[in-house]
Amino acid sequence: MLKKAHYVALSDFRFQLARFQRFSERATRASGITQTQYLLLLHLRGFKARDWASVGELATRLHASPHGTAALVKRCVSLRLVTKRRSSDDARRVEVHLAPRGRRLVTRIAALHRDELRSLRSVFRIRHVGR
Repeated sequence: MLKKAHYVALSDFRFQLARFQRFSERATRASGITQTQYLLLLHLRGFKARDWASVGELATRLHASPHGTAALVKRCVSLRLVTKRRSSDDARRVEVHLAPRGRRLVTRIAALHRDELRSLRSVFRIRHVGR
């Protein structure tokens, strides 16, 4: 059974999460891109072990359909945020890479997010709430 302290902790977390989301939406909009475009750039920049990702891998990270992600990538290509290349290892695979403009944008926006996350440090710490 949950105690009042559990509800308070969950409520505080959801409030701060929504606050961060609103901050993120404003920061990306002020930079001239959408929230989803920023997330695509962030997932490309943060992809482990290499500097590119496939559309399917990006779809997984975005919790989106491959078809919708392919359309998002196409829009980002037209905005010169990313580039697409056929894989040299497997010609069936398309690699999505950050373009210089996309790299500059994600670097600037991520720095703003890092600063905002620092202000929320205590909220995202796990506190023990009695059983």
